Amino acid sequence: MRTLIKLLAAGLLAGSSMIASAQSGYEVLETPLRTENPDKIEVVEFFWYGCPHCFSFEPHIKAWKQSKPDNVEFIIAAPPLNPAWKVHSQAFYAAQVLGVLDQFHEPMFNAIHVDKKPMRKPKDVGKLVDTLGLDGEKFQKTMKSFNVDAKIRQSLQMASSAGLNAVPTVVINGKYRTSGSVAGSYENLIAVLNELIEQESAK
Repeated sequence: MRTLIKLLAAGLLAGSSMIASAQSGYEVLETPLRTENPDKIEVVEFFWYGCPHCFSFEPHIKAWKQSKPDNVEFIIAAPPLNPAWKVHSQAFYAAQVLGVLDQFHEPMFNAIHVDKKPMRKPKDVGKLVDTLGLDGEKFQKTMKSFNVDAKIRQSLQMASSAGLNAVPTVVINGKYRTSGSVAGSYENLIAVLNELIEQESAK
């Protein structure tokens, strides 16, 4: 959410990178994060399905993804910064593990924000998955799997390292952090994102 959010555990704040003051619509991480692929410019979006701001941002980032440069690696992270978010995080990573994220992502958002269904229980997510022509029972089991649990732990570590306190937030190449509030609007966020990608590409 746009307001400050308590991290899942107080210990997550320990070791967080210090953030320099905002400039030109972004903040600089004093301690850069390690990226997965050094040959690509990594863009990470942190989000939560239940966040209305993330829902509002989705059309902007979706349009950007369709025209992003080839040298950009786009990653979505769904850390449960609040214990109440965990089912949504499990659902996201289950869809990722099963290779059905493209089919699941938008319907999950719409179920919560258009149809006004909280989707706070695994069985509710399973019912949604069934309506998509997928196996809801298998999906629920995957939500509780070791692979999903490992991805959630990794996402929380990423959030901690980035000093994350709100979603949606975007981190560019492990060096810069921006959001709608920092950039001034989602339109400006995308402009800042493109400028930073161009800047990193020139190095």
